[in-house]
Amino acid sequence: MSRHQHVRLMASYNAWMNAKLLEAALELPEAELIANKKAFFGSILGTLNHLVVADTIWLNRFASHPARYSALEPLVSLPMPDTLDQMVCPDIFSLQARRKLLDDIILDWAEAVTEADLDYVLHYANTKGVPADKNFYSLVMHFFNHQTHHRGQITTLLYQVGIDMGITDLVALIPDEL
Repeated sequence: MSRHQHVRLMASYNAWMNAKLLEAALELPEAELIANKKAFFGSILGTLNHLVVADTIWLNRFASHPARYSALEPLVSLPMPDTLDQMVCPDIFSLQARRKLLDDIILDWAEAVTEADLDYVLHYANTKGVPADKNFYSLVMHFFNHQTHHRGQITTLLYQVGIDMGITDLVALIPDEL
């Protein structure tokens, strides 16, 4: 499997897991979603918001790639978050809509990424303004790994309130090779 095929697989896994998480979160009362669970971003809703924030920031950085991915153009209508813990979506329903929008953008963008695009060195500044020049493919892998990391936290928080997410492993989407 080539690197750009890996990007597509990760985008599919990302959308699949986000849909599963939101379906589970929708079973909870609002009080449970906003309760401080002492996680990195406090609550289940806070952690889900962090993923929306981080995805928005990273996708905006990816939009500066010389390939000028048209799939990333819908980002211009989204406000840029100010902080990594910003509650850009105050409730689960607005978060569900934003998450779906972002996942659709990510799926379309992943289809557009070519093997040659992945060799580019992306220049960007982090949220503190520190400049960086990093390999685009490595940043894309970080983008997906970051989501997986925080979704793991959310699945733990859901499990603590009685919701078992079932299979969450990437291997569920990796096709058999015969």
